[in-house]
Amino acid sequence: MTASAAAPDDRANRFQPDGWGWRARIGLIAPDIDFVPDAELTAMAPAGVSVHATRVRLDSSPQLNGDEPIDVATLRAYVAPPTLDDAAGMLAAGPATVIAYAFTSTAYVGGDGDDLRLKARLERRTSGVPVVTTCTAALQAMRTLGVERLALVHPPWVSDGVNSMGADYFARQGLNVVMAASVPLHAGPREVEPGDVFEWLRRSMPTDADAVFLAGNGFRTVSLIAALEGELGRPVLTANQVLLWAALRAADVRSTVADYGQILTHLA
Repeated sequence: MTASAAAPDDRANRFQPDGWGWRARIGLIAPDIDFVPDAELTAMAPAGVSVHATRVRLDSSPQLNGDEPIDVATLRAYVAPPTLDDAAGMLAAGPATVIAYAFTSTAYVGGDGDDLRLKARLERRTSGVPVVTTCTAALQAMRTLGVERLALVHPPWVSDGVNSMGADYFARQGLNVVMAASVPLHAGPREVEPGDVFEWLRRSMPTDADAVFLAGNGFRTVSLIAALEGELGRPVLTANQVLLWAALRAADVRSTVADYGQILTHLA
């Protein structure tokens, strides 16, 4: 055997993985203080899929310390052009295989925040790179699993008003929202403990819900999905879980992802 013929195997044995997404590269758009989406997507992503995040300034970022809920004006300001558009264009040039928009509640406000309108707008800047959004991904996941009766759960920093808007949003999509609540914990994104969320959901999940959706990309919940599905006997969906699911589908990555919920078995 010649040296040149042996070289590929030799390189494979000598070199270590460098984290490059040789199957797909997910370009992630997230608020500036929110590191949860890229942490959770990276934890769940199959081999050969990498996550590359860029941040967009959320004007009222100090509110996310848990002192005050995010207001509707802040949500509307976040989706106003051109900041998200510029971020999508930069990620596409990265080059990203797919771009994932990690913000749930902006879809509730309609207008520029409407997921379908936002997707079309951002894709005008991405030169053919597809964009997936959280609420659209959640709806697709619910339809895939046959969910009709939904328990909608938001993180503690979502106000009663935005929580109601979320219930109205999913009801307009044809779902029967049997529960809509923010988890009653006094904690911001940096302090929320998945174990506390698990215990509250275990006690509070309505028996007539087909599934629960843990809405909020800054809500650390993917670690509890498998345990909660085992406890409840029903599908558990989270914002970053469904976003990854949609991104992998858009990138044509069909590997099953284990231990992060039923929906991620619907890829192969």
